[in-house]
Amino acid sequence: MKPYEKIIVALDVDTEKKALALVKKLKNKAGVFKIGKELFTSAGPGIVKKVQKLGGKVFLDLKFHDIPNTVYKAVASASKLGVYMMTIHTSGGSEMMKAAVKAAEENSTKNKRPIILGVTILTSLDDNALDEIGYKQGAEKMVLHLAKMAKKAGVTGIVSSPKELKKLRKALGPGMVLVTPGIRPVWSAAGDQKRITTPADAVKNGASFMVIGRPITGAKDPAKAAQMISDEIK
Repeated sequence: MKPYEKIIVALDVDTEKKALALVKKLKNKAGVFKIGKELFTSAGPGIVKKVQKLGGKVFLDLKFHDIPNTVYKAVASASKLGVYMMTIHTSGGSEMMKAAVKAAEENSTKNKRPIILGVTILTSLDDNALDEIGYKQGAEKMVLHLAKMAKKAGVTGIVSSPKELKKLRKALGPGMVLVTPGIRPVWSAAGDQKRITTPADAVKNGASFMVIGRPITGAKDPAKAAQMISDEIK
């Protein structure tokens, strides 16, 4: 995989026009484009097809979390859209995760089956925040626990902080896709992410893909910023 193919650009914008403008600039500088709640709610499912038509693979980041039957139907619909990867919350439990995996298997072709990514602990949460909401084990232990649950349920990838990458790779093996947000190149500010690392360190520690938003999309020249990150990875 080439360095730029490891980059997932977060299309965290509020209109279809802004999103497609970014895809046009970056389609040869990044491997995947993330469509999250803001853009999906604003533009609707049609934005997926429009990004794909421009040549971009789509990471549908809606973090499904509901009863198993509802998640099955949501994942089935996303699979029929032909998305490359999508997210579910591992805290929904094993039966919910199994329903998601089954939906992906039954509603897509083998060659286009989406990667189901289990979200463990959001990178905006540190140990103090987790303690406040009742998780007493701390971020690292919770991530490992939830990731192992996800693998057992058949989930094919994990989203987590880059700080847990080494232990996740060791615990889950080489076949698991590891996607990490919280990436900031050496020349970028941290923003509101508390558990962060650089692109180069993320790759060294076992990341398969890196989600990068503002350092690219907020740059004066997004294509140049993406290229700088590719060079840093290389």
